[in-house]
Amino acid sequence: MKNIFKIFVVVFLISMCFQLQTVVHADTSFSVDAKSAIAVEANSGKILYSQNSKDSSQKISSLTKLITAYMVYKNIAEGKLKMTDQVPISTYAYALTQGPAANVPLAEGESFSVQDLLNATLIYSSNSTCIALAEKIGGTEPKFVDQMKQQLKQWGITDENLVNSTGLANSDLPETNWYPGTTQDSENTMSADDLAIVAVHFIKDFPDVLKVTSQYESIFDANGSSNTAIYSTNSMLSEGSNPYLGLDGLKTSTTGFIATADQNNLRLVTVILSPSEDNSTNAIFTDTKSLLNEMFNTWNYYEITPAGIAIKNAEKVKIIDGKEEYADVVPTNEVSILSDTADNKYTLKINIDKNGIQAPLKKGQAIASITIQSNNKLGYLNGFSGHNIALVTTSAVYQANPIAVGWNHFIKFINENF
Repeated sequence: MKNIFKIFVVVFLISMCFQLQTVVHADTSFSVDAKSAIAVEANSGKILYSQNSKDSSQKISSLTKLITAYMVYKNIAEGKLKMTDQVPISTYAYALTQGPAANVPLAEGESFSVQDLLNATLIYSSNSTCIALAEKIGGTEPKFVDQMKQQLKQWGITDENLVNSTGLANSDLPETNWYPGTTQDSENTMSADDLAIVAVHFIKDFPDVLKVTSQYESIFDANGSSNTAIYSTNSMLSEGSNPYLGLDGLKTSTTGFIATADQNNLRLVTVILSPSEDNSTNAIFTDTKSLLNEMFNTWNYYEITPAGIAIKNAEKVKIIDGKEEYADVVPTNEVSILSDTADNKYTLKINIDKNGIQAPLKKGQAIASITIQSNNKLGYLNGFSGHNIALVTTSAVYQANPIAVGWNHFIKFINENF
């Protein structure tokens, strides 16, 4: 009887241990209810979380407007457009203001500044102002969509399906304004991966966009007949109903949310597509908050080398025609790795021109760099390979006297030709 009791106790304890392990495993796992999701570090493009993020069949609706806005900033940077330029409203753009889609109350025949149209597009998610910008840049919306596609292709995005600049379904638009070759069922679709690429490029190339997307309220056409207050569709901004610390963008839609937040100098970008709770409005914020919380609680920077301290194998850079043959270099910032564990593994790539750098050089001049790449299995977004930090000179390097320079060039010529 005692043996039977002992056997029973042993079996019971083993069973309890197994159940305990199962519960612990369940508690430590993480997922969001959305169909697709991704979280990345905005500086390096490091992927921190991925859930069905390569599914390019996901409807993106108004998230499309972030690509349109990028094209606006790009055209401004290229000198083709100014924020103060006045943009006339076409019959098509005005007609949309009479429908159910989100729009500001444009006055027919009036022109508006690029800045006003951009604010309404990004803050209020206005469709008519988005189309006005597309027509201003492309001449027609379809031609602008071609430019959008070309930009995405430059970033390595080739599995998208774009049919307009706004994200509206063709079924919501007059057939005369459909993109050539599309049907009534056509809608913009992209993967969470690809939208993260767009967001990271936007923040890196034109960080001023955050000055727009962080606004909860703005005045549209302040000095015109269409003067109206517009409010952000992003309730996670500091003035919104569901504020989140450090969140300052980027774009909401009925089918998802591209968010960015900065806490303790760690800026994250998250993308949620097809959120939980039957795609309710609050679901995009619930899922985003859950994802951001998990990422900020899990990932941390771990120092490799302090700022101003030389990196092994990257202490010196060869100098051409200088009084010194080499220049001492140090990183401008702390060299650290983003990891989900203190036992992090990384690769350090030194980017130095082995042929040398031409003198003279100023103190603090960037003449090389290092790339820190995490060996975490999730890797990086397409087109990104790690966090780059400049290496700068610790002192000035002056050019050698003309006789020495001439002699050096003569010797180089002899060595290369004889």
